[in-house]
Amino acid sequence: MQVAVVTFDGFNELDSFIASALINRCRKDGLEAFITTPTPVVTSMNGVEVSGQRPMDFVTEADVVLIGSGVKAREVAADERLLSLLPLDPSRQLVGAQCSGALVLARLGLLGDMPVCTDSKTRPFVEALDVTVLDAPFHAEGNIATAGACLASQYLATWVMHRALGEDAVREVIGYVAPVGESQETVERALRAVRAGEVALS
Repeated sequence: MQVAVVTFDGFNELDSFIASALINRCRKDGLEAFITTPTPVVTSMNGVEVSGQRPMDFVTEADVVLIGSGVKAREVAADERLLSLLPLDPSRQLVGAQCSGALVLARLGLLGDMPVCTDSKTRPFVEALDVTVLDAPFHAEGNIATAGACLASQYLATWVMHRALGEDAVREVIGYVAPVGESQETVERALRAVRAGEVALS
């Protein structure tokens, strides 16, 4: 499975890099993430320049699309040209959003009455679109998921790994990157967050 980690100019490094780095620990099992950008080079909110690994049209062939966040998220969500580059299809793709990426999902009309998770600064702008914001780090319904606040990106990655490869993959990856002496509790917390946030659709 291929994962597009959509990364716009002004992106938050934690959101894009944590998710992609964790998922890429599953390459041997056929799950691989690529930083996907609208221009050849994007600059982070802290001035880090990154070359995209895939162009935006990669999102149409990706099995999973994760929308990262950043300081220009409201501009992205208001830019019809950029939105047109995201013809997402949750019927065949897993679609996730980190923090202000929820604004993009809302503008794309993918949420319906689904509530979301986002960061505190983005919350009022999401609510202004008549979308309910949860006081939780992770929420998923069917093939759409959202995570709120930077370090919740580990839960978005956990959701992808769990859906694609199962619990053993999550335990291997999260257990390895967890702080020494905290492996078990970190794994269980990640799995607990994802299980608690998932809503089964009939």
